[in-house]
Amino acid sequence: MAIQITAVRISGEIAHEHIVHLWWTNPATGKTGNNSRAEIVDWIEVQNGKAYTDDARGHRADVLVVTPAHGEKYLRTRSDGTWTDNLLALPRR
Repeated sequence: MAIQITAVRISGEIAHEHIVHLWWTNPATGKTGNNSRAEIVDWIEVQNGKAYTDDARGHRADVLVVTPAHGEKYLRTRSDGTWTDNLLALPRR
């Protein structure tokens, strides 16, 4: 199952590390939901979940887990082998 991330909540600076909550939809089932960053990280790493963003022009970017040398794991998008800021461009909630 792949979910599309549709909105984020950011606490503090506008940076990937400060995304604290994400809203999503599953296009295959129509189901929607929201989870904390930690829950999505766990879902991707432990349950082999897949997530992505899709902008208005149809550009899709995979949502991946980043493990920094210090601090908590966070999420960031990658498209065509390049790290992108698609999560930061999503609507805020």
